Amino acid sequence: MSNTRKPPYIWSVLTNKCPRCREGDLFVSKSAYELKHSVKMNESCPVCGQPTEIEVGFYYGTSYVSYALGVALSVALFVAWWVILGFSISDNSLFYYLGVNAVLLIVLQPPLMRLSRSLWLSWFVKYDPDWKQKELDKYERINKEHMNNW
Repeated sequence: MSNTRKPPYIWSVLTNKCPRCREGDLFVSKSAYELKHSVKMNESCPVCGQPTEIEVGFYYGTSYVSYALGVALSVALFVAWWVILGFSISDNSLFYYLGVNAVLLIVLQPPLMRLSRSLWLSWFVKYDPDWKQKELDKYERINKEHMNNW
């Protein structure tokens, strides 16, 4: 057993770290706003070697996660707007909320996409405290010849 402290799950997901070792970066670029490389991921973790795409089309499910994050953000903003500013029929506060929400969702889209990928991968690859001693799991569904064919 390793005697090192386990990095927190939430922190590793929010900082886009490998779910297996919670140390290596998942994405090539540190910045989510470097738009050409925003969602370009390392082929494997630079620290432990965990593959980031464990099967062809693995990240299609992140669209549901990204949608849920967007809805959660919109609901949180709605509640905050209602509590702080309120809504009224006599003014255009609902339209102001819709405008602010749309701009916020557009501006936060790159970090939300990264967060959804990080969450999705962490649900399928579990943290291994002894990753230095243990060998990687072999993923049967990786077909190198057909990767990136779409």
